[in-house]
Amino acid sequence: MAHVGDRRVVVFSLPEVQGWQSAEECSLVEHGTACALRYAALNSPGRDDVEQNPLATLIHPGETVLLKPNLVKEYHPRDPEGWRYVITDGNLIRAVAEFVFRAVGKTGRVMIADAPQTDSSFEKISQLLGLDDIARHFQEQGYDCQIVDLRKEEWVERDGVIVARKKLAGDPNGYVAYDLGTNSEFVGHDGEGRYYGADYDDGELNRHHTNGKHEYLIAGSAVVPDVIFSLPKLKTHKKAGITVSLKNLVGINGDKNWLPHHTEPGGGKPGDERPQSDTRQRAEKSLIRPLRQLALSVPGLGPWMFRQAKRMGRHVFGDTEDVIRSGNWWGNDTVWRMCLDLNKIALYGNPDGTLRPDAPEHRKRHYVLVDALVAGEGSGPMNPDPVEAGMLIFGTNPASVDAACAVLMGFDPEKIPIVRQAFRCEHYPIADWDWRDVELVSNKPEWCGKLDAISPESTFHFEPHFGWKGHVER
Repeated sequence: MAHVGDRRVVVFSLPEVQGWQSAEECSLVEHGTACALRYAALNSPGRDDVEQNPLATLIHPGETVLLKPNLVKEYHPRDPEGWRYVITDGNLIRAVAEFVFRAVGKTGRVMIADAPQTDSSFEKISQLLGLDDIARHFQEQGYDCQIVDLRKEEWVERDGVIVARKKLAGDPNGYVAYDLGTNSEFVGHDGEGRYYGADYDDGELNRHHTNGKHEYLIAGSAVVPDVIFSLPKLKTHKKAGITVSLKNLVGINGDKNWLPHHTEPGGGKPGDERPQSDTRQRAEKSLIRPLRQLALSVPGLGPWMFRQAKRMGRHVFGDTEDVIRSGNWWGNDTVWRMCLDLNKIALYGNPDGTLRPDAPEHRKRHYVLVDALVAGEGSGPMNPDPVEAGMLIFGTNPASVDAACAVLMGFDPEKIPIVRQAFRCEHYPIADWDWRDVELVSNKPEWCGKLDAISPESTFHFEPHFGWKGHVER
């Protein structure tokens, strides 16, 4: 494929594919993937072999490629089939792997890997998507294809409380620690000592983000490849506004308790845990902290008491699906910084924990094909409602792709910090242009042109998470 350009994003609408409604689901996805990649290639001059290998100029023989789907959770709280609009379609993973193997050949290697939410079952996710069957299919043809759970631990959670922790084998390529220091997006942020992440032990989290340090533990399988090929699911997100390729890289970390998700109030500072704090909310916070410590220090009894307290607390303080807490709103000024730090490491990180030179020409290749076949709106990322968008979105720069996705969802990229700030990183830039310079190319004429010229009437109008409603729409 001739390089489509980092500022160009291809949007392929499957309903425009003749006869798609009568095709089997697997064939539809495979055909759509092929069309999206070939359409991108055909819109760049100089290729005469796009039918056989549309990735020829992007991925080369003998290279190692990480296919990074979104495998966050195998469970939807309201719909037994809801995982279909929560995690990346298995048929899409298989179709992309087919094209990647055509490019790398039998001397190359493909890893299909992710770190799902810690309380998720990788085994169940693999069964739902047929990941082992995908690997076996390519291995039987002599290709090097691996399925990797990047997590070091798996938790059992009940009623939102961790009741058991199981050690996992972890990434066979190990883990690499990085300290972004003054190159972090947290520089100048006043949350030191008050960050909260995915675990109750916020002390450990804050030790990695203090005194000028901003440390992250990254799975080796995300460091050693020549190419990262992200396959995110298009959804709204309670903390980040949307989750596409930039947010998808949370899944390359080796320890989620190194990742700040929001900032707690303290020391006379409000934090960004929720819009404002009244007497009832302060009472809730004063009760939560000792219960978290109890759950950590007293196995069995501590988690049980925490669970009972949370059940009663829902009646007094409200359910998280109805009340803004835990940074689940448009004012979260923490999570986007963490996500962009991870993207910097993915683009510039060396296997020894150092960084490449701070210049765009040294960025690692990071391609994106977004699964927007059935997307998610509302209470994403784990409890969304389905949107049958019928789109596949391809690009060679994650910031450009996410800006395009925001517009297609009916949102304003300037109002979503994870998207807006991806174009403004002073150190180790992700994109050195403005999101308004991104150009859409599509088989739908109304979706062709610069992003700010795309008519809002022509796009979808996704329902934001309730904590973002009224603050992100175009």
